[in-house]
This record gives sequence, C-alpha cells and structure tokens, in this order.
Amino acid sequence: MSDQLIKCIKENLPLRNSFFELANRVFGLSFQGWCESGYWTDLYIPYAICEGGRVVSNVSVNIMEFSWNGAPRRYIQLGTVMTAPEYRGKCLSRRLMEAVLEDWKNRCDALYLFANNTVLDFYPKFGFERVEEYKACGAITPKDGKYRKLNLSDAADLALLKEYYQKSNPYSALAFQNNFGLLMFYCSSFLKDCVYFVEEADAVVVAEQTASTLLCYDIYGDRTGSILEILETVAGEEITKAALGFTPKALEEFQFEKVCAADDALFLLKGKENIFCENKLMFPLLSHA
Repeated sequence: MSDQLIKCIKENLPLRNSFFELANRVFGLSFQGWCESGYWTDLYIPYAICEGGRVVSNVSVNIMEFSWNGAPRRYIQLGTVMTAPEYRGKCLSRRLMEAVLEDWKNRCDALYLFANNTVLDFYPKFGFERVEEYKACGAITPKDGKYRKLNLSDAADLALLKEYYQKSNPYSALAFQNNFGLLMFYCSSFLKDCVYFVEEADAVVVAEQTASTLLCYDIYGDRTGSILEILETVAGEEITKAALGFTPKALEEFQFEKVCAADDALFLLKGKENIFCENKLMFPLLSHA
C-alpha cells in the first residue's frame, strides 16, 4: 500500500491516536491528556506520512507569536520530528521537511527547530544553520515573602494562571505569547507542581528547584521590578543561584552562560530573520515544542 502525506490528522481519530502512539514510542511523550483537555489548537499542525491507516513519520509545524523588544514577530518552530524505527532510511523526514518549507518559509519572520546530537548533520541540508543560545544567571539569597503554590486541578487556580499568562512576561526581551495550550503541555504534566502566585509582586512564577539552583521558566504579570528579588521569595533555603528560562530585558543583574546544547541545539533557517547574531538570547524554555 502506498503512503500518503497528510496535513490534517487532528480531526481524524484513528490517525490522531496513531500519532499519539508514535510520539510515545519514539519520545516517551503523551499527548492524549493534553488533547482531551482542549489544549491542542490550530497553532500545532502535524505533517504526517501515513501508511496502512497509521502515522509512520511526522514533522509538526508550530505557529509561534513573540514580542521582540515590544515588536511582534511570527515565527515557525518545527518539532515532533519522528519516524517509526522500521520506516527509517526511506527519506520520509526529507519529504516532510520539503513540504513544510514549501508551505511556511515565506509566511513567517523566522523558521527554526531544536535538534539532538544524532541529527546535527541533517538540518543543514535544508538551509538551517546552528546558532548559540545564552542563559541569564544571577546570585540570590532566599527571603521570606507571601506566595503560594497553585493547584492547577482547581478551576480557580487554573483561571488565575490563564489570567496572568495573558498579561505576558513584562521582564522578557523575547516574550512568547498567545499559546496557553503549549504552556499547559508543561504545566499540566512536567511542571504542575512548579507554579506559584507571588502576592507582593502580583505575578505568577513558573520555577523549579534543583540542588542549589532555581530555574525560573517564566514570570507573568504586568508589573516590573527586580526579577531576582521576586525569585528570592520562592527560593528554598538551599538556593544560591537563579537561572532564567528566558532572556531578560534588563541585563545588569545577570551574567550570561552559553547554553549547553548537546541534546537541544538551535538551528535557524538561513535567509530569514536571525536576532541571535548580535544578541545573547535564548528562546523561552516554555516555547519549546
């Protein structure tokens, strides 16, 4: 049976379930609950090669809205690049990449993806170039303050997160916007216990503590001030360092470290906008799809 390239699997239940099965098989990712909760929107578009009624290869298009120093940007991120092991070596990913680039490269300001170290030689064949990212870090001293962890199983707390998310991140130079569905891919699973409301800053903070470092993925609200002072409120007593999952507008509080990209190297399509050339930036971690 010949295969087909299909761009509309979301509403096709058998193909959608097959897509979920392949993502779980290749990456150990579960999309089922995220989809059933209504977070899969038209901003996420799988391009799938199907054979015998099942998805055997995929490249997904993610339509991304950013604000770069206050100016809107429409970027396209490619993700969920996968092929069933028994179908590898048949140039299926090449067919999908060519179809995606034909459809999208002239409909965005930039087109990019993240790649693991097994495919670093693959994407340059399509005009992508590797770009360095930089992470902002600063020393902090934990302090007392009024905050609480949000319970996202509670409708009121979930509504609070959505309300503050819609205010965006006022501290971010490259703020990711208008994709609550992608935020909830993280916050309904991996980061469900890492969302805090900080009363004195009137902000919602998504942050995770590991050893002596507090990783702040994002901050939502409409006030501005010191990021590090906000993070000192939610930091445990063993924390000495804060790392940001986004690039701050105000640079003076921070030092910048090159992101170790062994499993998440950034590639941008040549000929499109590349704001990373002259700026020490990173794409917000919660925008990774």
